[in-house]
Amino acid sequence: MSPCGKIALFIDGPNLQATAKALGFDIDYNRLPELFQSRGALLRAFYYTPIVEDQEYSAVRPLLDWLDYNGYAVVTKLTKEFAEACGRRKAKGSMDIKLAVDVMELAEHVDQIILFSGDGNFRCLVEAVQRRGVRVTVVSSFAIQPAMIADELRRQADEFIDLAQLKLKVGRDPSERLGPSSGAIRYRDSAIAE
Repeated sequence: MSPCGKIALFIDGPNLQATAKALGFDIDYNRLPELFQSRGALLRAFYYTPIVEDQEYSAVRPLLDWLDYNGYAVVTKLTKEFAEACGRRKAKGSMDIKLAVDVMELAEHVDQIILFSGDGNFRCLVEAVQRRGVRVTVVSSFAIQPAMIADELRRQADEFIDLAQLKLKVGRDPSERLGPSSGAIRYRDSAIAE
């Protein structure tokens, strides 16, 4: 694809992490923006994730610090804990609305948006941005079962890239984890409700 103006990356952190984990690799966040700079002038790379409130140590904190230091715009939201009817504790902290608002605000300043998420809730967002003349590329995967990409989101996108195809370009084997500065992340195994 030839360069097409200004671009921005919007990363649904937990969604991208779950997809990469299902595919058997970690994301190298150092190489990720470089991969898309050939498409145009990269204005900004946004990374969205909920963080657990009142947790002494958060596994995501070293990555967030690394991303922030290395030019990503890191957007976080504190999770709220609640008990289900069966008594099981869950954390709630969806970033969908914040990501959607930021995409809409930036849409008039970019020519292309790269969305790293398979969440079908973003289909209407993609459609709205396209009506403004912005091309939307969605990165997720249907190479695993169940597919991590909602069919309606994949069909709405101008271009779909399966993350499995990017493994050699932006992937790192989980056994190669070097620590917080490596740009690798590991989320808690607790459920985060949408």
